[in-house]
Amino acid sequence: MIETERTLLRPIEKEDNEQIFDYRADSETNKYQGWIPKTLNDVNEFISKNPDEFNKPETWFQLVIIEKSTNKIIGDIGIHFIDSDNHQSEIGCTLNKEYHGKGFATETMRATAGFLFNKLDKHRIVTSIDPQNIDSIKLVERLGFRKEGHFKESLFIDGEWVDDIVYAILNREWK
Repeated sequence: MIETERTLLRPIEKEDNEQIFDYRADSETNKYQGWIPKTLNDVNEFISKNPDEFNKPETWFQLVIIEKSTNKIIGDIGIHFIDSDNHQSEIGCTLNKEYHGKGFATETMRATAGFLFNKLDKHRIVTSIDPQNIDSIKLVERLGFRKEGHFKESLFIDGEWVDDIVYAILNREWK
């Protein structure tokens, strides 16, 4: 569906459950994520909620990131098709810790944003980040996203109120 030099992004499938559980269940690596599965069944439920239709307004659609050289799933990208007019999207990336710091997140996020702007003609893409997640902040800033807001204790995750920073980029600003 979306291809980069080193990766292939395609819709999540039932058969992906064990590979996804392997990296998503790591609570330390994914401490800034809103969802960390406790069981394989949690992943199965997550997969079953993926819509049949891509680019459907008001849905989240998950793509797995496959490293071409090994054919291994190394992460996933969620795309939220936010509004009913379908002009805005939100994106977020989860990557296996073995692949951190190797440019995979930058490569796949760049390709995903490019696809949303160039193929689907989106007007605006946003991303929501925990302010303590410095690596993700650096990533989106490298891609040209700008900080639009810092919301104090705006999300309730795992019994705790946490801050949220929103970054965004417009189609006309995309390189």
